[in-house]
Amino acid sequence: MAPDVEFIDAEILIIGGGMVGATLAVAFGQAGIDVAVVDTADPEANLDAGFDGRASAIALATQRVLAGLGLWAALEPDAAPILDIRVSEGDSLFFLHYDHRETGDDAFGYMVENRNLRKALFHRLKDMQTVRMFAPASVATLDRQGHGVSATLADGRTIRARLVVAAEGRNSKTREDAGIRITNWSYEQSGIVCTVAHEKCHDFVANEHFLPAGPFAILPLMGDKERPGHCSSIVWTERSELVPAIMALDEAAFLEELEHRFGDFLGALDVVGPRWSYPLSLQYAEETIGLRLALVGDAAHGMHPIAGQGLNMGLRDVAALAEVVLDARRLGLDIGDGAVLERYQRWRRFDNTLMLAMTDGLNKLFSNNVRPLRLARDLGLAAVNQLPPLKKFFMRHAMGLVGNLPRLMRDQPL
Repeated sequence: MAPDVEFIDAEILIIGGGMVGATLAVAFGQAGIDVAVVDTADPEANLDAGFDGRASAIALATQRVLAGLGLWAALEPDAAPILDIRVSEGDSLFFLHYDHRETGDDAFGYMVENRNLRKALFHRLKDMQTVRMFAPASVATLDRQGHGVSATLADGRTIRARLVVAAEGRNSKTREDAGIRITNWSYEQSGIVCTVAHEKCHDFVANEHFLPAGPFAILPLMGDKERPGHCSSIVWTERSELVPAIMALDEAAFLEELEHRFGDFLGALDVVGPRWSYPLSLQYAEETIGLRLALVGDAAHGMHPIAGQGLNMGLRDVAALAEVVLDARRLGLDIGDGAVLERYQRWRRFDNTLMLAMTDGLNKLFSNNVRPLRLARDLGLAAVNQLPPLKKFFMRHAMGLVGNLPRLMRDQPL
């Protein structure tokens, strides 16, 4: 006789327990919704990991999401505020300077180490009685019907829910199995990520320096609490064909290449922790919903890191989907109904499309050394500096405060 199959009932199944999927689980769990999260990685495996050099820019509006979900208190002690933003190009004398005091007292955002966000999410989820984590585990089959969703795990257990959310990232199998097509292209660029310690304090200024191969970002980290402000995260865009050779350099040669692009304005440099590299591309799903299915984060859209908005856009998806689902649930509606999910898709489509177009356009505009374009770029940077209303709009956009914001981004409860 075959063994009995274990059935787990939940209202929502989230496939993918990374930073976006786990944050969505916290949002639903905080509202008392029964959630099942399936992820192929063991969430505890990263808890004791040391500093690995990877960090994310969290815009002010996104910070409000994390605060509203009870996550910010654990992140704040090590988060570095971004007080100013300086945009420059090559050796041009023109630059664009954003000062947070021109919009109020709030920082533009914060730099948060990815490992700290993962820890905060793990401990928050662990305290939630309505959230069950299945990890490491994988979905073998997923059946989406008009009445509900049934997912069979590789170990034979079956999870039944009203709605499934794909949060596995760019290579989402759930999206692929649903037949949702994607549009994508490569930038023929790669991102090199590392962290540097420097002699002088960065004063919590973020620098975006445009070079012919692509943007070179210097983003402030808190670093040593006894000497804060002497550490920065580097996101270095380079032509893909050059990256393997750069990554293969020894420490001294790699530092020399980095110093050539970084400059000496913060004094002597030292690379701290490992280096990472990854190919850069644009990708977006033609639909972000299906039958009892919603896509969030990189499963729905992947963009160039030129503006540091990848995680922010994923967490905006989280705030919008959580609000749509909870509003429907309070009205007694079926949370997996197509009309409910269509509201989510309409809400996020314009914002995501605009950000994808903006990052794509900026990268193509600045990642070259064409003289007429250089002149136009320089004049554009200088002009924005001299137009306070336009400059303020761009600053608020960098803070994530432009558009139809979900309640969490307006400091309101779900």
